[in-house]
Amino acid sequence: MSIMDSWQYCLTHVRARLSSDERGASLVEYALLVGLIAIVCLVAIAFFGQSTSGRYSSVASQVGGAGGG
Repeated sequence: MSIMDSWQYCLTHVRARLSSDERGASLVEYALLVGLIAIVCLVAIAFFGQSTSGRYSSVASQVGGAGGG
């Protein structure tokens, strides 16, 4: 086996190892992002939910009082 043949063999082996298919990894990354976004949304709803509910109740009572005339 000549030096060129050895080099071609090594180069082919390195290319095969470095150019693996990463579609599965991308799918996992997207799933983690979707899960993180869902958690952030749920935390925001839980955090702002009580104050928003109170504001809506206040506005509803003011509108109901204004229209009852």
